[in-house]
Amino acid sequence: MYNILVCDDDKDIVSALKIYLSAEGYSVLEAYNGEEAVAIVDREDIHLVLLDIMMPQMDGITAISKIRELSNVPVILLTAKSEDTDKVLGLNVGADDYVTKPFNPVEVMARVRSNIRRYIQLGGGEVKQSRIVIGGITLDDSEKNVYLDGELISLTPREYEILKLFMQSPGNVFSPKEIYRKVWGELPINAENAVAVHIRHLREKLEINPAEPRYIKVVWGQGYKIERGAK
Repeated sequence: MYNILVCDDDKDIVSALKIYLSAEGYSVLEAYNGEEAVAIVDREDIHLVLLDIMMPQMDGITAISKIRELSNVPVILLTAKSEDTDKVLGLNVGADDYVTKPFNPVEVMARVRSNIRRYIQLGGGEVKQSRIVIGGITLDDSEKNVYLDGELISLTPREYEILKLFMQSPGNVFSPKEIYRKVWGELPINAENAVAVHIRHLREKLEINPAEPRYIKVVWGQGYKIERGAK
């Protein structure tokens, strides 16, 4: 299933697009300003963004620039006829396509399918597997369960999200600030302490000897990772 982010300050437009997209089998996330959209792209696995231009707090043009710092996900602009200049600017800063309001649902769906197909063919946006196994740890994201050597273990939501982040990218080193930003979805204030506490708790639940961990390792001065070939 592909995840589509719909961002518009008009809640009726968001609701209408959600109905059309859900009927086609897409999973829909909602945002109502550019800041929310950027935050969602940063922490979620998004395959396409439908983005309004004129919004409060952060407009669509600025949001596209921020999104392009994070992802090459396709962005389709939702534009009014009077916004031709902004439409061109949006395409220049990284948007892939546009739909003019009031839009035709058939056209919107055609453009969504076309852009997602192109994105996938170019190697982007692979749907992440729901079941990941590293050593004796199995994470089933469809059930939100984690098993250690076949036994179900209890994790807090934060512990689960940190472990999922690591297991989706084994061998990659994540700094405390990066972990905090992706898992908490907030600016990394006091990230070192907060992340360290959760890592300690994770180790206590996952490791035979937390002082000599098999799975979650510290890379001094850089951050944390899960070993790709942990056994």
